[in-house]
Amino acid sequence: VQLQASGGGLVQAGGSLRLSCAASGRTFETSAMGWFRQAPGKEREFVAAISWSGGTFYAGSVKGRFTISRDNTKNTVFLGMSSLKPEDTAVYYCAARQSTYGTSRADEYDYWGQGTLVTVSS
Repeated sequence: VQLQASGGGLVQAGGSLRLSCAASGRTFETSAMGWFRQAPGKEREFVAAISWSGGTFYAGSVKGRFTISRDNTKNTVFLGMSSLKPEDTAVYYCAARQSTYGTSRADEYDYWGQGTLVTVSS
């Protein structure tokens, strides 16, 4: 599976962005997908995950503001982000797992995209 993330950019605090992650490979439909982020000088952290059937869960810091979704007909997973804060500034990575269920553990994902930068100005 190859992953290509896009949609990052510069946005003001309180604004919105939608990230996309296009996946190649025939196993997308049965793969759980996740989004992670890494801010400068910090470790990579979990953001959200979605199972093959659409079940979702989120990090506490983004719950209620971010929405993960998937379109299996387009082999794409999305991360809708609203009410953005400066502390959301990071490189956002999508990841795929050879399992039907997602996890918050980065070491349990098998494939990673190249990352897309989100910068939230105050």
